[in-house]
Parts: sequence; structure tokens; C-alpha cells
Amino acid sequence: MSNEARKTPLYDLHVELGGKMVPFAGYAMPIQYRAGIVQEHLHTREAVGVFDVSHMGQLVVSGSDAATALEKLLPIDVQALEINQQCYAVMTSETGGILDDLIITRWAENEFFLVVNAATAAADIAHLQQHLRGCDIRVLGQQALLAVQGPKAGELIGELAPATRALTFMHGTRVELFGTDCYVTRSGYTGEDGFEISVAASAVESVARKLLEDGRVQMIGLGARDTLRLEAGLCLYGNDMDSSTTPVEASLLWSIAKPRRADGAKAGGFLGADVVLGQIAEGVARKRVGFSVEGKIPVRAGADVIDEAGDVVGKFTSGGYGPTLGAAIGMGYVDRGYEKIGTGLQALVRGKAIPIVVARTPFVPQRYYRG
Repeated sequence: MSNEARKTPLYDLHVELGGKMVPFAGYAMPIQYRAGIVQEHLHTREAVGVFDVSHMGQLVVSGSDAATALEKLLPIDVQALEINQQCYAVMTSETGGILDDLIITRWAENEFFLVVNAATAAADIAHLQQHLRGCDIRVLGQQALLAVQGPKAGELIGELAPATRALTFMHGTRVELFGTDCYVTRSGYTGEDGFEISVAASAVESVARKLLEDGRVQMIGLGARDTLRLEAGLCLYGNDMDSSTTPVEASLLWSIAKPRRADGAKAGGFLGADVVLGQIAEGVARKRVGFSVEGKIPVRAGADVIDEAGDVVGKFTSGGYGPTLGAAIGMGYVDRGYEKIGTGLQALVRGKAIPIVVARTPFVPQRYYRG
């Protein structure tokens, strides 16, 4: 592992717990612990998994014009967000490509909390500084982030902080956990109910250790985080979308708020709007889809997808074994005309053609708590 890899505040705890550390987005992160990826994955689906996501960027955008300014960069209705309500958003470029995907939460009338991907954080901040003139952009460099995910997460966090019981999916509140001030949102990236906890870096190890004392809780690494989000049909930035992909191609049309579409009250007005709205109207040449894979051989990112004639018509961008399903699955892009659910194709794995079928996502039902 590179000596230059940064360490999150939980690095020593990961090593103590037997974490196999690997470089990820410039950080030393645990790919798995002693139990292994499949067991960690299944534990999260059955009980509570705790993930260190402190490598993610946390920042606050504020100013009298913050909501209007952010709408120039994000194709959502920022002004409609209520206090403590959050929203998934893509940050588009002038050409309609996805610079990053992020979660934005309204903290106050003119104050917004953003969580961005680790690998793009520096570029995101530069982009915000370039375009949000007159807004204050504050990086929360002393904050860590924990994800607490799984069907028993609601009862666990509810016992520790009763105010969280009232939270529904994509809403947050300030609470105290083990005597430490935290900002907790009911959100996550596993498809399960759960929470993300922003907590001071100086206190996160203490909070994590206390959570791990509970019999329902287990620490989970990046490997299971990836298989969980894949089963939930959720994109990984840099794999399933990037600056060369538009939200329409990435099957993220739902991330373009209806008021921002061509017939909406606040149509366009965001970077790349002409491209994105044009694609909504006219369609795209390729689309992100799910794949179910025949047999036990997992198909990895980068594998070509071919049709009956042997012509390349797509590519896997994510793939692997889905432990909940006991089957190989994936997602990727196919050319127009091949995106229909049930379309039979083949994936090339080391020169061998593996039968695949275009499948509906999510592969596993999402269980977010909506009240």
C-alpha cells in the first residue's frame, strides 16, 4: 500500500479489528475484516453494519443567495428543501456530464450541508468556488462520517438517541450520541434502513467502539459496501458514471427534479441543461441497465457485452457476486435497442461468452424507512 495514502481517524481501529487495508480514493481503507466480505454483507442485511465513510468530503455552503446559486450547478429544486431535509443530486458539467453525485441537506434557510465523493472532493470544491461567487464554502475537515446500516439500525440508534425515531428516509437532526454532538441523517447506500452520522474526528473512535459493544453491530469493509450497493442498484461514481456520462444515459432521470425539466416551473438553468433536456426529449444512444448473469462466474467491470452476432453492444461497469441473491449480477451500459428488461446478451470473460440477461434494478428490494 502506498505510503502516501491518507488515514481516516479510525485507521488504528480498523487494523486492531483485522481490517485488510487497501488504497481507495487516496485513503487507506479496510476492504474486509476477518469474517470476510460475504459474512459482512449478510450481517448488514440481517442486523447492523457500521462503515467508516470518513474519507468522503463534508462541506457547508452558505449565503443569502445559496439556494439559487446551487440550482445553477444541481438539477434539483434546492429552494423547495425543508430544514433538515436532504436530496440526492448530480453535479453536471457544461456538456451535461456528471462531475460527481452527492447528498445535499438544508441545515438552515441559507445554509446547506454537502457530502461528496472522496476522489472528486478537491475538484468539487474548486468547481463550487468557481461558480458560487458570493457564497461561503466551508470544508468540515475536522468531521468524520459513520454509516450505520441494516434492518436493526432504527431500533439501535433509536435507543441511543430517541429523537431519531421520528426521522424518515432523507431527513436529519442534531443529537447527542454517547455524550458527543452529532448530525444524524436517515440515509445510506446499502438499500437498507440506516443512518449516516457526522461526528467530530476526535470523537469518532470512541463512538465507533461503543456502537461495536452492541451484539447487533459489526464493522463492515469496502468489499461488502460494494456488493450491498450493487444489489441495491446504486451507482458507484467513477465506475457506473463519470464526467463522460449524462444523468439520462446513467438512468438517473429521477435525479432531475420535475420543476427543472423542459415543462417545469424552473426549467433548465443548470450547467449542461441544453444537453440533458435534449436527451430527455430525444433519447440517448446508450443506457445504464442491470444484468443478471447465468452460472457462478462473476463478470467484472470492463467486460464487453456482445449480441448474438458477436458484435460489442455494451460494457460492464460494475459486477460481482450478490451474496443475498446467491447469484452473479452486474450493471453497465448497452446500446439503444438492447435496454429492454429480459433482453438476452453475452459477456466476454477471458474470451469466454457468458450468457446474461438485462435485468430490473434494484436486484434486492430497497428497505428505506419512510414512516
